[in-house]
Amino acid sequence: MAQITQQTVPAIGASGPNAHPAARAGLVYGITAYSMWGVFPLYFRAVAAVPPLVILCHRIFWSALFMALVVSVRREWKPIGPVLRDRRNLALLSAGALFIALNWLIFIYSVASHQVLQASLGYFVNPLLSVALGMIFLRERLRGWQWLAVLIAAAAVVNLAVRGSGGFPWIAVSLALSFGFYGLVRKLVDINSLHGLLVESCILMPLAVVALAFLRAPHVPLSTWGILSLSGVITAIPLLFFGAALRRLQLSTIGFLQYIGPTLQFLVAFCVFHEPMDRSKLGSFALCWLAIAVYVADSLLNRRPPAVADEPE
Repeated sequence: MAQITQQTVPAIGASGPNAHPAARAGLVYGITAYSMWGVFPLYFRAVAAVPPLVILCHRIFWSALFMALVVSVRREWKPIGPVLRDRRNLALLSAGALFIALNWLIFIYSVASHQVLQASLGYFVNPLLSVALGMIFLRERLRGWQWLAVLIAAAAVVNLAVRGSGGFPWIAVSLALSFGFYGLVRKLVDINSLHGLLVESCILMPLAVVALAFLRAPHVPLSTWGILSLSGVITAIPLLFFGAALRRLQLSTIGFLQYIGPTLQFLVAFCVFHEPMDRSKLGSFALCWLAIAVYVADSLLNRRPPAVADEPE
Protein backbone atom coordinates (compact mmCIF):
# COMPACT_ATOMS: atom_id res chain seq x y z
CA MET A 1 0.00 0.00 0.00
CA ALA A 2 0.98 3.58 -0.46
CA GLN A 3 2.79 5.18 2.41
CA ILE A 4 0.41 7.36 4.40
CA THR A 5 1.08 10.96 5.24
CA GLN A 6 -0.98 13.26 7.37
CA GLN A 7 -1.98 15.32 4.35
CA THR A 8 -3.55 12.39 2.54
CA VAL A 9 -6.16 11.71 5.21
CA PRO A 10 -9.00 14.11 5.81
CA ALA A 11 -9.73 14.45 9.49
CA ILE A 12 -13.19 13.57 10.66
CA GLY A 13 -14.31 16.32 13.00
CA ALA A 14 -17.02 16.33 15.62
CA SER A 15 -19.26 18.62 13.63
CA GLY A 16 -21.51 17.81 10.73
CA PRO A 17 -24.45 15.43 10.52
CA ASN A 18 -22.48 12.63 8.88
CA ALA A 19 -19.31 12.85 10.99
CA HIS A 20 -20.12 10.15 13.55
CA PRO A 21 -21.65 7.63 11.10
CA ALA A 22 -18.67 8.11 8.79
CA ALA A 23 -16.23 7.58 11.65
CA ARG A 24 -18.07 4.46 12.83
CA ALA A 25 -18.10 3.02 9.31
CA GLY A 26 -14.42 3.87 8.91
CA LEU A 27 -13.61 2.11 12.15
CA VAL A 28 -15.38 -1.03 10.93
CA TYR A 29 -13.53 -0.88 7.61
CA GLY A 30 -10.18 -0.34 9.32
CA ILE A 31 -10.63 -3.13 11.85
CA THR A 32 -11.74 -5.47 9.07
CA ALA A 33 -8.70 -4.67 6.91
CA TYR A 34 -6.14 -5.11 9.68
CA SER A 35 -7.89 -8.21 11.00
CA MET A 36 -7.71 -9.82 7.57
CA TRP A 37 -3.99 -9.02 7.37
CA GLY A 38 -3.57 -10.43 10.86
CA VAL A 39 -5.00 -13.85 9.99
CA PHE A 40 -3.15 -14.18 6.67
CA PRO A 41 -0.93 -16.93 8.18
CA LEU A 42 -4.00 -19.22 8.22
CA TYR A 43 -4.34 -18.84 4.45
CA PHE A 44 -0.70 -19.53 3.73
CA ARG A 45 -0.69 -22.53 6.08
CA ALA A 46 -3.53 -23.97 3.97
CA VAL A 47 -1.22 -23.99 0.92
CA ALA A 48 1.97 -24.88 2.82
CA ALA A 49 2.48 -27.97 0.63
CA VAL A 50 3.38 -25.64 -2.23
CA PRO A 51 6.92 -24.14 -2.29
CA PRO A 52 7.01 -20.48 -1.14
CA LEU A 53 8.36 -19.24 -4.47
CA VAL A 54 5.49 -20.88 -6.35
CA ILE A 55 2.99 -19.35 -3.91
CA LEU A 56 4.59 -15.94 -4.47
CA CYS A 57 4.31 -16.25 -8.24
CA HIS A 58 0.65 -17.25 -7.98
CA ARG A 59 -0.05 -14.33 -5.65
CA ILE A 60 1.53 -11.89 -8.09
CA PHE A 61 -0.32 -13.35 -11.09
CA TRP A 62 -3.78 -13.51 -9.50
CA SER A 63 -3.35 -10.17 -7.73
CA ALA A 64 -2.59 -8.42 -11.02
CA LEU A 65 -5.65 -9.97 -12.68
CA PHE A 66 -8.07 -9.34 -9.84
CA MET A 67 -6.95 -5.78 -9.15
CA ALA A 68 -7.12 -4.99 -12.87
CA LEU A 69 -10.72 -6.24 -12.78
CA VAL A 70 -11.51 -4.06 -9.76
CA VAL A 71 -9.97 -0.97 -11.38
CA SER A 72 -11.91 -1.69 -14.58
CA VAL A 73 -15.23 -2.06 -12.75
CA ARG A 74 -14.57 1.17 -10.85
CA ARG A 75 -13.38 2.91 -14.05
CA GLU A 76 -10.18 4.15 -12.42
CA TRP A 77 -7.64 3.59 -15.19
CA LYS A 78 -7.46 7.29 -16.09
CA PRO A 79 -5.51 8.50 -12.99
CA ILE A 80 -2.95 5.70 -13.41
CA GLY A 81 -1.77 6.88 -16.83
CA PRO A 82 -0.04 10.14 -15.78
CA VAL A 83 1.84 8.29 -13.02
CA LEU A 84 3.23 5.75 -15.47
CA ARG A 85 4.33 8.40 -17.96
CA ASP A 86 6.75 9.81 -15.40
CA ARG A 87 10.07 7.89 -15.52
CA ARG A 88 10.87 8.71 -11.90
CA ASN A 89 7.54 7.33 -10.70
CA LEU A 90 7.95 4.22 -12.81
CA ALA A 91 11.45 3.65 -11.41
CA LEU A 92 10.19 4.08 -7.85
CA LEU A 93 7.26 1.72 -8.41
CA SER A 94 9.66 -0.84 -9.90
CA ALA A 95 11.81 -0.60 -6.77
CA GLY A 96 8.68 -0.90 -4.66
CA ALA A 97 7.69 -4.02 -6.61
CA LEU A 98 10.99 -5.69 -5.73
CA PHE A 99 10.68 -4.76 -2.05
CA ILE A 100 7.08 -6.00 -1.76
CA ALA A 101 7.89 -9.24 -3.59
CA LEU A 102 10.76 -9.89 -1.19
CA ASN A 103 8.51 -9.07 1.77
CA TRP A 104 5.78 -11.42 0.53
CA LEU A 105 8.25 -14.23 -0.09
CA ILE A 106 9.82 -13.97 3.37
CA PHE A 107 6.41 -13.87 5.04
CA ILE A 108 5.23 -16.94 3.12
CA TYR A 109 8.44 -18.72 4.11
CA SER A 110 7.90 -17.78 7.77
CA VAL A 111 4.54 -19.56 7.71
CA ALA A 112 5.91 -22.61 5.90
CA SER A 113 8.85 -22.87 8.33
CA HIS A 114 6.71 -22.36 11.47
CA GLN A 115 8.25 -19.00 12.38
CA VAL A 116 5.19 -16.73 12.41
CA LEU A 117 6.11 -15.42 15.88
CA GLN A 118 9.29 -13.97 14.42
CA ALA A 119 7.32 -12.51 11.52
CA SER A 120 4.89 -10.79 13.89
CA LEU A 121 7.86 -9.31 15.78
CA GLY A 122 9.12 -7.88 12.49
CA TYR A 123 5.78 -6.17 11.85
CA PHE A 124 5.68 -4.80 15.41
CA VAL A 125 9.13 -3.28 14.84
CA ASN A 126 8.32 -1.99 11.34
CA PRO A 127 6.50 1.25 12.29
CA LEU A 128 9.41 2.33 14.45
CA LEU A 129 11.89 1.36 11.74
CA SER A 130 9.89 3.49 9.31
CA VAL A 131 10.36 6.43 11.67
CA ALA A 132 14.13 5.85 11.63
CA LEU A 133 14.19 5.59 7.83
CA GLY A 134 12.27 8.85 7.58
CA MET A 135 14.95 10.50 9.70
CA ILE A 136 17.79 9.09 7.61
CA PHE A 137 16.42 9.55 4.10
CA LEU A 138 13.76 12.26 4.43
CA ARG A 139 15.51 14.37 7.09
CA GLU A 140 12.59 14.05 9.47
CA ARG A 141 13.42 14.99 13.05
CA LEU A 142 12.81 12.72 16.02
CA ARG A 143 11.99 13.89 19.50
CA GLY A 144 13.79 12.44 22.51
CA TRP A 145 11.08 9.92 23.40
CA GLN A 146 10.86 8.80 19.78
CA TRP A 147 14.60 8.11 19.84
CA LEU A 148 14.08 6.07 22.99
CA ALA A 149 11.31 4.04 21.33
CA VAL A 150 13.51 3.26 18.32
CA LEU A 151 16.41 2.21 20.56
CA ILE A 152 14.15 -0.06 22.64
CA ALA A 153 12.87 -1.71 19.44
CA ALA A 154 16.47 -2.24 18.33
CA ALA A 155 17.20 -3.80 21.72
CA ALA A 156 14.33 -6.24 21.12
CA VAL A 157 16.00 -7.49 17.95
CA VAL A 158 19.45 -7.63 19.58
CA ASN A 159 18.03 -9.59 22.51
CA LEU A 160 16.59 -12.21 20.20
CA ALA A 161 19.83 -12.38 18.21
CA VAL A 162 22.04 -12.82 21.28
CA ARG A 163 19.83 -14.90 23.56
CA GLY A 164 17.60 -16.69 21.06
CA SER A 165 18.20 -20.36 20.35
CA GLY A 166 17.56 -19.91 16.61
CA GLY A 167 20.40 -17.50 15.96
CA PHE A 168 20.02 -14.13 14.27
CA PRO A 169 16.29 -13.27 13.74
CA TRP A 170 16.71 -12.69 10.03
CA ILE A 171 13.01 -13.16 9.26
CA ALA A 172 11.94 -10.35 11.62
CA VAL A 173 14.73 -8.05 10.44
CA SER A 174 14.18 -8.80 6.74
CA LEU A 175 10.42 -8.26 6.96
CA ALA A 176 10.86 -4.98 8.81
CA LEU A 177 13.57 -3.73 6.43
CA SER A 178 11.89 -4.81 3.20
CA PHE A 179 8.59 -3.26 4.15
CA GLY A 180 10.22 -0.22 5.69
CA PHE A 181 12.03 0.53 2.42
CA TYR A 182 8.87 -0.30 0.48
CA GLY A 183 6.99 2.34 2.46
CA LEU A 184 9.84 4.80 1.97
CA VAL A 185 9.80 4.32 -1.81
CA ARG A 186 6.01 4.49 -2.05
CA LYS A 187 5.91 7.70 -0.02
CA LEU A 188 7.67 9.40 -2.93
CA VAL A 189 4.97 8.43 -5.47
CA ASP A 190 1.56 10.11 -5.52
CA ILE A 191 -0.64 7.07 -6.16
CA ASN A 192 -3.20 5.34 -3.98
CA SER A 193 -2.77 1.90 -2.48
CA LEU A 194 -4.83 -0.15 -4.92
CA HIS A 195 -3.46 1.53 -8.05
CA GLY A 196 0.11 1.34 -6.79
CA LEU A 197 -0.06 -2.35 -5.98
CA LEU A 198 -1.72 -3.02 -9.34
CA VAL A 199 1.20 -1.37 -11.16
CA GLU A 200 3.74 -3.22 -9.02
CA SER A 201 2.01 -6.55 -9.62
CA CYS A 202 1.95 -5.90 -13.37
CA ILE A 203 5.68 -5.10 -13.27
CA LEU A 204 6.34 -8.41 -11.51
CA MET A 205 3.85 -10.45 -13.52
CA PRO A 206 6.13 -11.35 -16.51
CA LEU A 207 8.78 -12.67 -14.10
CA ALA A 208 6.13 -14.63 -12.20
CA VAL A 209 4.78 -16.24 -15.39
CA VAL A 210 8.27 -17.21 -16.57
CA ALA A 211 9.12 -18.62 -13.15
CA LEU A 212 5.91 -20.67 -13.05
CA ALA A 213 6.77 -22.10 -16.48
CA PHE A 214 10.10 -23.43 -15.21
CA LEU A 215 9.37 -24.22 -11.56
CA ARG A 216 8.50 -27.80 -10.83
CA ALA A 217 4.90 -28.04 -9.66
CA PRO A 218 4.37 -30.25 -6.61
CA HIS A 219 1.79 -33.04 -6.52
CA VAL A 220 -0.94 -31.44 -4.44
CA PRO A 221 -4.75 -31.76 -4.52
CA LEU A 222 -6.66 -29.70 -7.07
CA SER A 223 -8.33 -27.88 -4.18
CA THR A 224 -4.94 -26.44 -3.17
CA TRP A 225 -4.51 -24.85 -6.58
CA GLY A 226 -8.04 -23.50 -6.23
CA ILE A 227 -7.10 -21.90 -2.91
CA LEU A 228 -4.00 -20.40 -4.55
CA SER A 229 -6.18 -18.78 -7.23
CA LEU A 230 -7.90 -16.83 -4.44
CA SER A 231 -4.65 -15.10 -3.50
CA GLY A 232 -5.55 -12.12 -5.68
CA VAL A 233 -8.85 -11.69 -3.85
CA ILE A 234 -7.31 -11.89 -0.38
CA THR A 235 -4.70 -9.34 -1.45
CA ALA A 236 -7.14 -6.80 -2.88
CA ILE A 237 -10.09 -7.02 -0.48
CA PRO A 238 -8.22 -5.72 2.62
CA LEU A 239 -6.80 -2.93 0.45
CA LEU A 240 -10.31 -1.83 -0.50
CA PHE A 241 -11.43 -1.83 3.14
CA PHE A 242 -8.27 0.04 4.11
CA GLY A 243 -8.87 2.70 1.47
CA ALA A 244 -12.45 3.14 2.70
CA ALA A 245 -11.16 3.54 6.27
CA LEU A 246 -8.63 6.20 5.20
CA ARG A 247 -11.38 8.34 3.72
CA ARG A 248 -13.33 8.30 6.99
CA LEU A 249 -10.82 8.21 9.86
CA GLN A 250 -8.19 10.49 11.29
CA LEU A 251 -4.62 9.34 10.81
CA SER A 252 -4.18 8.97 14.56
CA THR A 253 -6.93 6.33 14.62
CA ILE A 254 -5.33 4.47 11.72
CA GLY A 255 -2.05 4.62 13.65
CA PHE A 256 -3.57 2.67 16.53
CA LEU A 257 -5.38 0.18 14.28
CA GLN A 258 -2.14 -0.82 12.53
CA TYR A 259 -1.08 -2.90 15.54
CA ILE A 260 -4.10 -5.20 15.13
CA GLY A 261 -2.29 -7.07 12.33
CA PRO A 262 0.88 -8.18 14.15
CA THR A 263 -1.12 -8.79 17.34
CA LEU A 264 -3.37 -11.25 15.53
CA GLN A 265 -0.35 -12.84 13.86
CA PHE A 266 1.17 -13.30 17.31
CA LEU A 267 -2.03 -14.92 18.61
CA VAL A 268 -2.36 -17.19 15.55
CA ALA A 269 1.26 -18.33 15.91
CA PHE A 270 1.01 -18.95 19.65
CA CYS A 271 -2.57 -20.19 20.07
CA VAL A 272 -3.32 -21.88 16.74
CA PHE A 273 0.07 -22.99 15.39
CA HIS A 274 1.44 -23.62 18.92
CA GLU A 275 4.86 -22.17 18.13
CA PRO A 276 7.15 -22.31 21.19
CA MET A 277 7.59 -19.13 23.23
CA ASP A 278 10.91 -19.18 25.09
CA ARG A 279 12.24 -16.47 27.39
CA SER A 280 14.26 -14.75 24.69
CA LYS A 281 11.22 -14.37 22.42
CA LEU A 282 9.02 -13.23 25.28
CA GLY A 283 11.67 -10.69 26.32
CA SER A 284 11.93 -9.34 22.78
CA PHE A 285 8.16 -8.99 22.45
CA ALA A 286 8.01 -7.24 25.84
CA LEU A 287 10.68 -4.77 24.71
CA CYS A 288 8.88 -4.21 21.43
CA TRP A 289 5.55 -3.56 23.15
CA LEU A 290 7.31 -1.15 25.53
CA ALA A 291 8.79 0.69 22.55
CA ILE A 292 5.35 0.99 20.94
CA ALA A 293 3.86 2.25 24.21
CA VAL A 294 6.58 4.91 24.51
CA TYR A 295 6.12 6.06 20.93
CA VAL A 296 2.32 6.15 21.07
CA ALA A 297 2.40 8.02 24.41
CA ASP A 298 4.81 10.58 22.96
CA SER A 299 2.55 11.00 19.91
CA LEU A 300 -0.50 11.58 22.11
CA LEU A 301 1.27 14.03 24.39
CA ASN A 302 2.48 16.01 21.39
CA ARG A 303 -0.88 15.70 19.63
CA ARG A 304 0.69 14.13 16.57
CA PRO A 305 -0.56 10.87 15.08
CA PRO A 306 1.76 7.86 15.18
CA ALA A 307 3.48 6.87 11.95
CA VAL A 308 1.58 4.36 9.90
CA ALA A 309 3.26 1.40 8.26
CA ASP A 310 1.83 -0.18 5.12
CA GLU A 311 0.52 -3.80 5.66
CA PRO A 312 2.60 -6.14 3.54
CA GLU A 313 1.02 -9.32 3.46
